Amino acid sequence: MITLIAAIAKNNALGKDNDLIWHLPADLKRFKKITTGHFILMGRNTFESIGKPLPNRTSIIITRNNNYFVDGCLIANSLEEAIALTEGKDAFIIGGAQIYKEVLERNLVDRLDITVIHHEFEADVFFPEINTDKWKEEVREDFKADEKNKYDYSFVSYIRK
Repeated sequence: MITLIAAIAKNNALGKDNDLIWHLPADLKRFKKITTGHFILMGRNTFESIGKPLPNRTSIIITRNNNYFVDGCLIANSLEEAIALTEGKDAFIIGGAQIYKEVLERNLVDRLDITVIHHEFEADVFFPEINTDKWKEEVREDFKADEKNKYDYSFVSYIRK
């Protein structure tokens, strides 16, 4: 199964200046729990914003640069190549915006795991609209802001209709 996992703001904001706009520890904890032990696929910019391979996951970086190399990561020059590297095992698409757009347009994912931050942010990259003709909300957990998480948020899982 291939799952797209993302944290998006109410206005579909993803990030600004190749970085996250918010700090939401609950989302980071969920991301770690869900993706640990699995393949994570990402664009080069997303990888460079993280800065290193994430522990206990197999990182696959998608880039058009044939000479790109990062110790401890697999490199793919296309989404198809990246997906083939997962050998049919569970994998997570973790960004960025261009990769999200492409996998959604090409129907390459089976599930969406979205953290919705109930706040609007100024951003320079945005998540594509989720087409409710193609995706059905399966599970939703709503949370209020607290001492660790500055904004109200929801964990929402979608499955393909």
